Amino acid sequence: MEINHNFSSIQQAAGQYFNTGAKRVISKTEQNTESAFEKILLEKQKQAVGELKFSKHADNRLAQRNISLSEEQRKRLEDGTERARKKGIKESLVIVDELAFIVSISNNTVITAMSQKESEDTIFTNIDGAVII
Repeated sequence: MEINHNFSSIQQAAGQYFNTGAKRVISKTEQNTESAFEKILLEKQKQAVGELKFSKHADNRLAQRNISLSEEQRKRLEDGTERARKKGIKESLVIVDELAFIVSISNNTVITAMSQKESEDTIFTNIDGAVII
C-alpha cells in the first residue's frame, strides 16, 4: 500500500493513518487472507470447544467401573458441557442417564466418571453447577 504524505487537512491525514473518515481499500489478496484466517480461527474455536477430552483419571475410572459411553451419550455429555459453559459454570456435575461426570468446563475435560449407583452416597465438592441431560 502506497502512503500519500500530501494532505490538505488533518482529517485526510487521520484517515490515512488511523483509518477514520476515509475507507481503506482492501486488495483481493488481503480479503482472501483475512477470509482464510477467519475460517481457520472459527474451525479451531469449534474444535477447542466441541472436542471434549477425558483425563487419564477419568479414563481409568471408566475402565475400572466398566462404563462405556454410546455415541448418543457422548453427544449429550458434550451438550451438557456446552450448556454449563453458556451459564458461566467452571466445574460442573453432568448427569447423563445413570452416569455422573465431573467436568472442568474451562479445560473442556472430564475429570472423573461414575455410575449413579456408586454416587448415591457420594458428596460432590468443588463444583459450581450441575446439568442433568
